[in-house]
Amino acid sequence: MAAGSSAGISIIMLKLRHVTKSRVFLSPIFIVNDHTFLLSSISSFSFSSWSSTSSAAHPFLPPAAPPAQINFRAKDVARSFKEWFKGQNNALMDRIYSILGDHDENDPSSRNAADAALSDLCLPLSERFVLDVLNYGKDVLSCLKFFDWAGRQAGFYHTRATFSAIFKIMLRAKLMSLMLDFLENIMKRSYVYKVRFYNVLVMGYAVAGKPEIALQLFGKMRFHGLDLDDFAYHVLLNALVEENCFDAVQVVSKQISMRGLESEITHSILVKSFCKQNRLEEAEEFLRSLVRDGRVLSGYMVGHMVGALCKSRMFDKASCLVEEFHELRNVQMKHAYSVMIKELVRAGKVDVALEFLQGKMALEGYVPDVFRYNILIYRLLKENRLEEVYDLLMEMKEGQIAPDKATINAALCFFCKAGMMDVALELYNSRSEFQFSPNRMAYNHLIKTLCGDDADEAYHVLRNSIDQGYFLGRKTFSILADALCREGKLDKMKELILVALEQNFMPSTSTYDKFISALCRARRVEDGYLIHRELNRVTQFGSKNTYSNLIYGLSKLNRGGIAIGLLIEMQEKGHTPTRKLLRAVVKCLFEMDVSHLQFFKFLEMLLSCHENKCQVYDFFIDGAGDAKKPELAREVFEMMQRSELVPNLSSDILMLQAYLKNRRISEALNFFRDLRNRREIHRKLYHAMIVGLCKANNPHIALEILREMRVNGVTPSLQCYEELVLSLCLCKRYDAVVNIVYDLEGTRHHISSFIGNVLLLHSLKSKELYEAWVCSRGAHDETSSRCSILGQLIGAFSGRMTINQNIEGLEEVINQCFPLDLYTYNMLLRRLTKTQMDSACELFSRLQQKGYEPNRWTYDILAQGFFKQGRVAEAKRWVEEMFRKGFDPTEKIKLLI
Repeated sequence: MAAGSSAGISIIMLKLRHVTKSRVFLSPIFIVNDHTFLLSSISSFSFSSWSSTSSAAHPFLPPAAPPAQINFRAKDVARSFKEWFKGQNNALMDRIYSILGDHDENDPSSRNAADAALSDLCLPLSERFVLDVLNYGKDVLSCLKFFDWAGRQAGFYHTRATFSAIFKIMLRAKLMSLMLDFLENIMKRSYVYKVRFYNVLVMGYAVAGKPEIALQLFGKMRFHGLDLDDFAYHVLLNALVEENCFDAVQVVSKQISMRGLESEITHSILVKSFCKQNRLEEAEEFLRSLVRDGRVLSGYMVGHMVGALCKSRMFDKASCLVEEFHELRNVQMKHAYSVMIKELVRAGKVDVALEFLQGKMALEGYVPDVFRYNILIYRLLKENRLEEVYDLLMEMKEGQIAPDKATINAALCFFCKAGMMDVALELYNSRSEFQFSPNRMAYNHLIKTLCGDDADEAYHVLRNSIDQGYFLGRKTFSILADALCREGKLDKMKELILVALEQNFMPSTSTYDKFISALCRARRVEDGYLIHRELNRVTQFGSKNTYSNLIYGLSKLNRGGIAIGLLIEMQEKGHTPTRKLLRAVVKCLFEMDVSHLQFFKFLEMLLSCHENKCQVYDFFIDGAGDAKKPELAREVFEMMQRSELVPNLSSDILMLQAYLKNRRISEALNFFRDLRNRREIHRKLYHAMIVGLCKANNPHIALEILREMRVNGVTPSLQCYEELVLSLCLCKRYDAVVNIVYDLEGTRHHISSFIGNVLLLHSLKSKELYEAWVCSRGAHDETSSRCSILGQLIGAFSGRMTINQNIEGLEEVINQCFPLDLYTYNMLLRRLTKTQMDSACELFSRLQQKGYEPNRWTYDILAQGFFKQGRVAEAKRWVEEMFRKGFDPTEKIKLLI
């Protein structure tokens, strides 16, 4: 093996150790195929260099090599496998099938040109050569063309073996109708008469699965005094067994015996017949009788018996039978071993199969054929046992076992599963060098793996697979569709769906959902709507998510009429629209400047198809309030009452919020007063009133509501306190702020991060908050240590008290009052940057260690601090870091720069 190949193989083993996680490196030395490789010799490689889907380095290896070196090594590994694959190539055979594939059978001039091109090759036509060409065949049509051409050449005559070969080719391709047409037209060909005509027809119909016709022809032959030769007899006998015509089997087998044509082939077919009838004891006795009579036994006889026992789940007996006949020393057991391996794998006993194989290889020198290797490799691939797949591939390669198409496809799937996409792509792109066409499984693995980081390349591979007659499996299609939508390749996604429909493949509802959602995100809502409309003509398509995306998109485009239609359709499909969705539609209606009449027409439409009519009214009240139309919200509210529906708590809150959002304070207060007369005022109504008043910049009225709430024994929500603190601070009513904080301490709530951050921020801006705090001490019983500590913090941030603690101590003090968040750290940084820049930098490092991600204001605070301290070079470095993190400098920073 070449040095480059050896190094490449070492890399593969390293990769597999990481991917399969079945072993751990305990030493810097490991063994691959009896060659020792030092990790130091490949130290420039890591798992991440091979995997396009992962950036994590292997924990036992140094950092990844430069891309150029990685590509070079990938090509080395690919070249090593290509050389193995090319070993199977035959230039003459490839030339023959190239000529056959290029000409059109229906074009006489093209056919004549192909005949001339084949004649120019001066092919050594013989039975053996024709059989080799047919066995090498790329497709049935080309094989038939060559069979026809060979039969027309002077000096060559088709034999029963060549006829049998072409029959089997058509049989494997399951082209029964073509085979029957071939048999019907066979007498028209001049070359047929050089073989026994009835023999060919009997064999043909037998192989084609038409034993009744074959038997009729056989009877006709006998009537005319003709008979089959030994080859045709055995083809007929085997076909009768395959078609379960066991009465006829007895008749034909007697004919064979009477004519002295009985051989080990006859015995093998009879064993198969017993096994197909599940007459296993008779089959076993028949085998033993042959041994007692001194007859020759073939591995095929034992193989039939072993296969039947395994299919009956009698694996132990099959194993004993194999060992028993092996002891006879005069039976070639290779076929029986192959059957044993195949049946064990089919039964899911792959470990037993591997153990059996290794034992026979070690003790008897047994070398399985390529088909047995393929069976094992495909099963191991299915179970993701990649190290063992690699071991088998290398075993084949080193044993000079020529790979077939199935092996090459398996190798391609292996590289995809192992994350070695560079190698897989190199082999795929070089497929013409070794005349290889990937199968459906290989294409699926290639496309799925490529979807991880290159949807364009995956789509390109898909187009090639379609040219080869393969389309995606449903799972792979979904993965590719996800990748195209995720990467915004929407035109390709559209092409993919069209191609799928051309292939009579209906994408799933989830795929259409993702595509339409992606179109909506890309602001191609009209395209999404057209696709949705077309789909609804052929299927009941439409998830809640799809409808929501389309309705939101159409609402933004002021296409309210279509949005309403989809909203109704959405409900007819059983999906309930959210308040936010309906609000968007109602807002769109107002932005379209629809008339009062149209608005209520839309409301009636939705009411007619919605069971929960209260919810529809609520949505329209909410939407009208959000669209700054509180009068219209009130009309809907009253319409609800006229419909003999009693407004529930949600309806009352939404109507109240519609007034407050639009700063209609007096109407809100009147409505609230009416509610007092109509229902018991619950905590949620108080909450809506206080929060709404604060957001409408009326904290003094909100305070009155809060007092009423407390008097009535209702505990305000934490958000009520938060909104009051913020609103009162903005109005600089710090005395009221202090009272609110003390009142909060008297409830079951604790001071939240939001309240603490607001207080610290206003402490930094002004000393008034601290002064109000000091003045209020006499009015409050300072039994709360939290309030006492909070007062000290406010003093410290106001500059009225000195901070004696170190950074960690100060964090602990703040944490005793309220939980720290990034905003808190920014406030702390702002305080420290006034005098202690080094401590501020230390705090920056600490917040990163704690898992916080600095934001734009974090960098801004530090940069401004350094500028104010005159440390310009350091300030500019922080500005550069700010740019690298993707944040734009604030206006203050731009002026300082």
